[in-house]
Amino acid sequence: MTEKLDTALSSDVTEVRAQKLKLLREQIGDVYPAHFHRTITNAELAEKYEGLEPDAVTEDVVTVAGRVFSSRNSGMFMDIRDAGAKIQIFSHKDTTPEQARALLPMVDIGDIIGVTGVVRRTKRGELTINAQEITMLTKALLPMPEKWHGLSDIELRYRKRHLDILTNEDSKLRFQQRARIISGIRRFMEEDGFMEVETPMLHSVYGGATAEPFKTHHNTLKLDMYLRIAPELFLKRTLVSGLADKVFEVNRNFRNEGVSTRHNPEFTMMECYWAYADYEDIMDLVERLFSSLAMAIHGSTEVTFGDKTLSFAGPFKRVPMPDAVKDVTGIDFLAIKTDEEARAAAKAAGFEIEKDWTWGECLAFIFEEKVEGTLIQPSHVTHFPKDISPFAKEVPGEPRLVERFETYCNAWEVGNAFSELNDPEEQRRRMVEQLEQAHARGEKEKQLDDDFLDAIDQGMPPAGGLGIGVDRLVMLLTNAPSIRDVILFPARRKAD
Repeated sequence: MTEKLDTALSSDVTEVRAQKLKLLREQIGDVYPAHFHRTITNAELAEKYEGLEPDAVTEDVVTVAGRVFSSRNSGMFMDIRDAGAKIQIFSHKDTTPEQARALLPMVDIGDIIGVTGVVRRTKRGELTINAQEITMLTKALLPMPEKWHGLSDIELRYRKRHLDILTNEDSKLRFQQRARIISGIRRFMEEDGFMEVETPMLHSVYGGATAEPFKTHHNTLKLDMYLRIAPELFLKRTLVSGLADKVFEVNRNFRNEGVSTRHNPEFTMMECYWAYADYEDIMDLVERLFSSLAMAIHGSTEVTFGDKTLSFAGPFKRVPMPDAVKDVTGIDFLAIKTDEEARAAAKAAGFEIEKDWTWGECLAFIFEEKVEGTLIQPSHVTHFPKDISPFAKEVPGEPRLVERFETYCNAWEVGNAFSELNDPEEQRRRMVEQLEQAHARGEKEKQLDDDFLDAIDQGMPPAGGLGIGVDRLVMLLTNAPSIRDVILFPARRKAD
């Protein structure tokens, strides 16, 4: 049975709150003041008075603010929380003027109040403020979720994220950690010499990845446009420009595809390009970045995810895709010469293969089916088929493979990187071939990005490129089972 909020069940409760709001307006006027000056946050207060002994009373007067989370003895004892911590408020005739105590019957759990008073610690060790003044800052018209223990209904948690964070310390911590992870990515990249840039989110030609885009229309320009599925082609143009040898962007991408525990139509990527580097340099970058983030969040490169312990200490395991498939299935793709032989070998091993699949598509499919699920510890899978990698350079001596790797952890792909193709003639040939394949699949709106090809004709330096799925990385570093647990407001169907 779906959990319901008090607000959905008891209109009488909201009516009582509305009546209190009316009385408050009559008695004190402004119930929603524009400003309140607090002298200290609850977390700062706890740190400052950490050494205060039980049953000790200071002469220090402070002003704090927060939401009421509990009320006992008709409001004599209240707990209020701000974004950082909880503090106990004590209101008694011996310490609190009658005017302040007269407000207590009007205060409900969920209201936001300001309190000025003297700092003390109770005999039981609770840091407390003896209230001298109480100010109503926000009257909440809806009650908190039942018992204020957090929302147990998962769908309701995602739909009512504000209540989830209000009542669930684990959720609040996870989003605070997400902010630290994204800040840590920016700091790491800048300290490594990368310049942060911004590229368009509206594209007249979509590309840089294979995905279904969201389509919109610009009225003034009379132009159909697409929300970006990847910033790659614009970032490479930035590299051509010579603005910097190392550029990165923390970006929002949009793909009009399915929703799952690892997919959301709107998601965050960190994408970077490094001139005069290759994919092996990028592997080292990924390992240094991931280990630094683990240390920043957990103080260790060992991270717990579910029942697993993941080690982000480099170097990560590195294995070519053909070798990984051979180790698990026994199929030696490097010994297979033609597309027909590849399909026959896959079918003989029990795989359902499309009749027009190429050698590389067969290899990649079997890898996804049999190998991905075994990659629990952070690992780099290298040497991808050229068939599915139109922007990567060939492996010397093996033209069917390219200098590309994907980083896996907990059987998830969290990073994708290339030694970037910068031969303009080869780039055009591959993009034309990719376009023809897209049109054959029915993607009639797919176009050739001539502006990008024109930029590459100008000359792009050799470079390593990388895209990291920030949401999945946050999941791993915060022990979150679903991508919806790390996106503040994930895409949801309309409520019934």
